[in-house]
Amino acid sequence: MFKTPSRILLVDDEKDFVEMLMLRLEEIGEKVVPAYSGLEGLEKLNQMEFDVVILDIKMPGMDGIETLREIKKRYPLVEVIMLTGHGTIESAVEGMKLGAFDFLFKPADFDDLTDKVNKARMRKHDQEERIRAAEAASLLRSSKV
Repeated sequence: MFKTPSRILLVDDEKDFVEMLMLRLEEIGEKVVPAYSGLEGLEKLNQMEFDVVILDIKMPGMDGIETLREIKKRYPLVEVIMLTGHGTIESAVEGMKLGAFDFLFKPADFDDLTDKVNKARMRKHDQEERIRAAEAASLLRSSKV
């Protein structure tokens, strides 16, 4: 069965972790772009389209919660999976309230992560399809007037 690759932005300040996870995701056919800070992640989102952002909560400078707020403000359809190695349940709950798709604790099980990425990509795709259908219906109504 052919699977459409997800376009993933991986945002984490731990360079070794990013490189390892990026390689594993690319091995299964995903398209991954790294960013090593919240600000760099937002710059990459300005430059290209992504389905899913895998976002670390604890980062210097702009942390994952601040980055999530900005992502959801600018790109509400992009799904975000929060990752934390040091975070608390409270920060994960806050992320979910702000619109994160889900969260995982590091070290995350790779199969669990890829399952969440696939579900997040499908949710984004479904939302885009509903928007397109509503726009098409609106155009049809306005052309009949």
